[in-house]
Amino acid sequence: MSAPLRADGLRILFWHTDMRPEGPGLLLRDLLRGTPRTEGIARVIAAARANIVILAGLDFDAEHRTLHALADRIAGANGPAYAHIAAPRSNSGLPTGLDLNENGRTGEPADAQGYGRYEGQSSLAILSQWPLRGITDHNALLWSDLPGSLFIDAAGRTGPEATAHGLQRLSSTTHAEAIVDTGDAALTLLIFQAAPPVFDGPEDRNGRRNHDEIAFWRHRLAGLFGPPPDPPFVIAGVANLDPEHGEGRKDAIRDLLAHSAVQDPPDLAGPTADFGTPGAGRLRTDYLLPSAGLTLRSAKLSEIDPALSRHAPLLLELAWPP
Repeated sequence: MSAPLRADGLRILFWHTDMRPEGPGLLLRDLLRGTPRTEGIARVIAAARANIVILAGLDFDAEHRTLHALADRIAGANGPAYAHIAAPRSNSGLPTGLDLNENGRTGEPADAQGYGRYEGQSSLAILSQWPLRGITDHNALLWSDLPGSLFIDAAGRTGPEATAHGLQRLSSTTHAEAIVDTGDAALTLLIFQAAPPVFDGPEDRNGRRNHDEIAFWRHRLAGLFGPPPDPPFVIAGVANLDPEHGEGRKDAIRDLLAHSAVQDPPDLAGPTADFGTPGAGRLRTDYLLPSAGLTLRSAKLSEIDPALSRHAPLLLELAWPP
């Protein structure tokens, strides 16, 4: 049963749980067993008391067994009951059948549409106290078909030869949308996870792809790839890019943060991840951006607990109905 609507607020939690099992089904196994880490993650989500939870770092499975198991753990930690869930398919680990990195072998993680040891590794998911509808994704969009694309193939080609190899999708994980029907109003969720702009060579293939995965939302808000999303909406995602620090091409994330259709809550603008390595360290990689017309009641960037995740939970409360 859906929870009653709080007349004066709607709480949204976004968190990259950073769970990285070595094989399919292992995260589900850990959730069913109740390992210390999965129990800790469930307790954090339960304590947030959010109406809507958006998570990165979960495995995708067609029957949503992993997500149901997590919802059960959250309820068992005295958290809200999430009767409605969604887990859009992911490009991570999705086989292409090609030798994308041209090393003479196929079927490796780097040969998938998005890096992954197996299909659906490290995907996105939504848990909601209200019904979800209109769930769509943009995962099939080819990278080279994005307007103004910085497309480059694994061999560093950008011309016609690269386009001939243009089976590479833009989204390394997921770019998806879902409408939450709260009863009094609808809220559109725009969720994504971009590839990190590192782990490549001087051709900067990953940096280019990261830029374009973020730039997608500017095109989407302008009405490309379907009618523009109606406000109110919230963009939630792992951009894997800090607008000021670290590696990467900064233009796309700066343009998104400055877009007239969105607002960037100052309390969520600090470092959201700690990678603990020289040159990376504490960076802002995770974003929760409400549309410009919404009234913010509060925003909280929690402390990072490295025993659970390298990323911090982001919690936003909006005045609701808008």
